[in-house]
This record gives sequence, structure tokens and C-alpha cells, in this order.
Amino acid sequence: MSTSLAQKFDEIRLSTYRTACKLRYIQKKCNLHLIDVYNVIEAIRDSGLNAVDLSAEVSVLCLENLLSSLFNQLSKRLPTTHVIQPRDSTVLLLGFLLHAGRTRLTVLSVKSMLAVMCGGKLVDKLRYVFSQVSDSAGVMVLSKFDWFLQEALKLPTAVNEGPSFGYSHTSARACFPQQKRVLVNEFLDGILEETPQCLFWLLLTHRLAETENVHHPVSCSYCRNNGMMGFRYRCRRCHNYQLCQDCFWRGNASGSHSNQHQMKEHSSWRSPVGKMKRGLSKTLGCVSSAPPPHPFYPEHPERTLDLSHIVPPRPVQSSPNEAMLLSSGAPTPQRLAAAQRLNEEHALIAAYVTKLQSGPTTRPSKQDEEHRLIARYAARLADTDNTILAEIQRIRVEQEACQPNPDKTTANPTLLAELRQLRQRKDELEQRMSTLQESRRELMVQLEGLMKLLKSSPSRPITAPGRSAGPSPSHTPLHTHTPSHTPTLTHTPSHTPTHTLTPSHTPTQTAQDSMAGVGGDVQQAFTQGPRRNLCNDLIVAADSITHTMSSLVKELHAGTHTLSQ
Repeated sequence: MSTSLAQKFDEIRLSTYRTACKLRYIQKKCNLHLIDVYNVIEAIRDSGLNAVDLSAEVSVLCLENLLSSLFNQLSKRLPTTHVIQPRDSTVLLLGFLLHAGRTRLTVLSVKSMLAVMCGGKLVDKLRYVFSQVSDSAGVMVLSKFDWFLQEALKLPTAVNEGPSFGYSHTSARACFPQQKRVLVNEFLDGILEETPQCLFWLLLTHRLAETENVHHPVSCSYCRNNGMMGFRYRCRRCHNYQLCQDCFWRGNASGSHSNQHQMKEHSSWRSPVGKMKRGLSKTLGCVSSAPPPHPFYPEHPERTLDLSHIVPPRPVQSSPNEAMLLSSGAPTPQRLAAAQRLNEEHALIAAYVTKLQSGPTTRPSKQDEEHRLIARYAARLADTDNTILAEIQRIRVEQEACQPNPDKTTANPTLLAELRQLRQRKDELEQRMSTLQESRRELMVQLEGLMKLLKSSPSRPITAPGRSAGPSPSHTPLHTHTPSHTPTLTHTPSHTPTHTLTPSHTPTQTAQDSMAGVGGDVQQAFTQGPRRNLCNDLIVAADSITHTMSSLVKELHAGTHTLSQ
């Protein structure tokens, strides 16, 4: 560990968090977080340390082979996207274990340190530790547990945290003060629920590994970083005051907050809606009881399976291993025992192979029945699928038969000619419509001017432009009209203006012929005596224009309807 990194960890004011952070860093640096306790057990069995006494000393070469096998197997299990260097991990971990062991490393030292430093579930690690410190009846031996504490507490000492979590002679008795007979469940309860002070760092190391990727979508009240990773700490006295783990561990505070205030640690994020639901459920009594910290295990250890009846008798001739032992020198009891154990293992493996090969032929397995059932359902679904596809094809053919063929319609020349004429007629009507609209706008402007003139001089008599000797510029006739094509005005005694169209007026006249009578209506409106209602006359002229426009629009709509048909 570099000096700068060690100083960074030493800034953490709480010894438990400081120790857990250091051990977590070493665990990830050596890639031990990718290995669980079962991989450690397998590597120990491959190296033969499972059959050796716990007090036996382990050489450096044996430990290096054990670690090398452990990381080589890990590199084979990892995907190609995650590549590690087994040699570098072996060297790093070997140096750390030798530094922690200091004087000598025993079998229990290697097992304890690897079990504590590897990844995986804490319950599985403690069960493995209990199997090493208990007797054949499944009862913990206090002396062995005391020995385990001596070896496990060498890890905090190796990272310069010995004064806080060093070993003492009363550590083992302090873990189980009132229990004389400790079984596996009592052992797990004593470590997980009532954690002794000397093992606080062990539980915190696992909690740190579980929460290091947890994101809290709130900002720190001290460093103002938007979002927290890992632990989140909320003050119980200051309203909405929250700190990230780096600020809390280093004692940073701001405002009225003090380091003496009680803080609550959060390892997960819950939205306010979730908190409200949980509070409501707790009020209504719908909250289920908390699950136990670990499952319940049988008090007595599982008996090993007796496979002596399936092991075939040993052959009479000597094995090559025995021949090598005899030829190399005088046979010793250790060599004979090792050769006998090797022969028994080979015989057991052969018996397993024979049993597996003869198993499927004797009786059908449940897996074969499931496969046949799946194949039956798959065939039934395939038949249903074929029926649905045939029905879809039939409906598609019927729809294609009901639709008309567009090639037959487009191939008729008479329809094409009629369609062309209708389109031309539509264009002419649209052009005429635009011309009439322009004329209407001009007339409306002239009418507005006349209305302003009438309002400005209501008392002066108005004479027609044709009768005046010298017409003024404001009373000049606006349009000339042809009497045969203009609508004439007739007045009833009640002075209600009405208008009728002459027979020669048709909707198909040009825009100039249709609008020519409007000027005459305006002139006639001005030739009446002073008793004449001039506003009504102007409205009559506007009605004439509107009637002409409506007739043109009807004709245009009729032509458009014919074109669409």
C-alpha cells in the first residue's frame, strides 16, 4: 500500500471503518472479492491441506502453490471481458499473508485468513469456520475458537490497526459469555446478532462491499456533491442534514451541525412514497415480521455417506504408485497410507462413473419426462400456429377478390376524356371565382367611401351624377352598367327595397356582366329624394353582390361534385 493511500485511509477518524476500508482495498487489489469460500475449500482440498492437522506448519512453497491454483481456476471461470493476472494476484496475496503471519503460518492460519478475506456470504464463511473449531458432535471447542481469533485478528494488525482490534485472552469468552454448549445456530447468532467488539470490522467489511455501488439521489450537505455512493448518514437533530460516507468518516460538518450529533446510517435508498407506504402498513399492522439473519441449520453435523458397499474390491496386483514407492527405497507408513488413500479415491471415482452410466437405463428420470411433456406441448402449439396461418391466408384471398382492379378503370379512354374536361371546367370556375372576389373587394371599398360621405354631410341633398351640371370628384360615377344585364330595383309603398333578376341574367355570365349592375344600383340610391332611406339602398346593392357570389359558388360546387364522381 502506497504512502499517499495509507494517509488517505488514516484520515478516517473511526477505527472500525478505517480497518474495513483497508481490508476491502487489499481484497479488491488481490482479486479475492471474486472468490467465495467454496472455491477456497476446493483449492485447500486439491492441495491436500484438508487432511493435515490444523497445527501443522505450511511452507512458503506449499502456500504459493495453493494461491496459484486458486487464481488459475478463477481466471478460467471469468468471462473474456474480465481478465486478471493470476501471477500478480498470487504474489500480492502471498506477501500480505506472510506479513500478517509474521513468525509462522499454520494450516488454521491459512484457512482462517483465506476464509475471512475471500468474497461471498458471511454466513457461509462462519459455517466453514465453525466446522474447523467444533468437534465431531457439532459443539464448538472454546480453545479452537480462541485459536481462530488469534489468527483472524492478525489481519487488522497487518494494516496497523492492532491497538483497536488486537487479540486478548478474554476475547473468546467475551463472544459467548453465558453459553457453555455452543452449536452452529448459537454460533451464528452470537456473531451476527450480538457481534463481539473484536469482530466489528468483519461485519462492516461485508456491509461495505454490499453498499459500495448503492446510489442515493440526494446531495451531501457538506461537499454539495449531487448523489452519494455507498453509505448515507442522516442527522437526527438537524432537519434534512445528510452527509456522504467520505465526509462523515473524516468528521466534516457545516452550519449548526456538529460531530457530536447522533447520525443514522442508511445502506439503501427509499423514496418518500415508499416510506409513506411502509409507515401506513406498519400503522395498519400489515408489516410482516423481519426475516431471521440466517437460516436454521441442524444441530448435529451431517453424517458422511458410507460408500463402502459400492467400492469394488481392491486388485491384488500392486499399483504403479506402490511400485514407485517400493523401488525408491524402504516403504514407510506414510508412503503406504498415501498410496492406499490414492487407490481408494480411484476406486470410488470408478464406482461413481459406473453408477452414472447405469442410472438412466434402469429407470426414466424426471428430466426425460419433462422433455417429453415439453415436446408434446410444442407439437400442439405448432398445429395451432399452422391453423391460424391458413385462416389468415384465406381471409387475405377474399379481401383481394373483393377489391376492384384499378387497371380496368384507368384503361377506359372515355372516362379519361371526361375526367380531363371536368378538371378544365373546375380550373375555369376557380379563376372566375377569384375574379369575382377581387371585384367584390373593390366594390366594398367604394361602398365604405360612400358611407363615410353620407355620414359627413347628412343635410345636403344628393343628386345623381347624371343630372349634375358639374360633377364633383367625390360624386363621380363609379361604374357604368348595361340595363339589359343588371338587376333592377323596385320599391313598394312601404319603402322596402326588393330586387329581381331579368331573364337574361344567368349564373354562367362573366364577372364583368354579373357585377355591372352594382354601379347603377348605387347611382339610383343617390338619385332618390331626401326622404329616401339611403342605408337600405346600400344594403340592397350589397345583397345583389352577395346573390351573384352565391350563385357562382353553387355552380363551382356542382362542377367539383361532378369532377369527384
